[in-house]
Amino acid sequence: MRATFSALSRNSATLTLRAPLRTSTPLSVRTFTPTTFRTISSTTPRHDSPNVTSRETLLPQTHYDLFPSLGPDALPPKGPFALDLSLLRKEFLQLQAKAHPDLAPQEKKRQAEALSSRINEAYKTLQNPLLRAQYILQMRGIDVAGDETAKVEDPELLMEVLETREVIEEAATEEELQPLKELNERRIAASVGVLEEAFQKDDMDAAKEEAVKLRYWINIRETVNAFEPGKPVVLIH
Repeated sequence: MRATFSALSRNSATLTLRAPLRTSTPLSVRTFTPTTFRTISSTTPRHDSPNVTSRETLLPQTHYDLFPSLGPDALPPKGPFALDLSLLRKEFLQLQAKAHPDLAPQEKKRQAEALSSRINEAYKTLQNPLLRAQYILQMRGIDVAGDETAKVEDPELLMEVLETREVIEEAATEEELQPLKELNERRIAASVGVLEEAFQKDDMDAAKEEAVKLRYWINIRETVNAFEPGKPVVLIH
């Protein structure tokens, strides 16, 4: 019998989720503090940045710092959790074009390769709401990405896992999964909204709890996108 979906609630049961997507550790420390930035002192302009003439230059130390269009206070709670993804991608392509290793002189190839890799990792993280949430939490010393035992206290969520698995297993075509896909995208959007509010209030406990839930919704999205008739469905719970 085709399963139906129950509304999300917050009661008490335990749900163990799939191993998370991982983000890279920032270059300096995990906890975001004023010392997250590295100061370089110089009495002459830097040759690789001809417009920089001050004695002290702050090099980008977070993923947000690599994208000037986000502004100097982009990192939540000062900045919003949600980002303009079209603007982010536009700036990513511009940065990669300037930092492409093929354009660097031979003696600076390694630095260019490292910068290009850093830009790629930063963009990959910031354009994905789950990776972005995990990254922000990681900078506050909360390692959701590495915690494979993270649990959600919600019996209805466990029921949704079982019902979702049943729906996917019974589907014969991708078209039959379209209602599930649309429902799950609404779940993801709602979860992003909760994260926006939690980070704005600097409520790391609420942000951590919702990031774990979002990890589950992303799990469903990936499973549906990889659907093949007759293929075993693995939704770890």
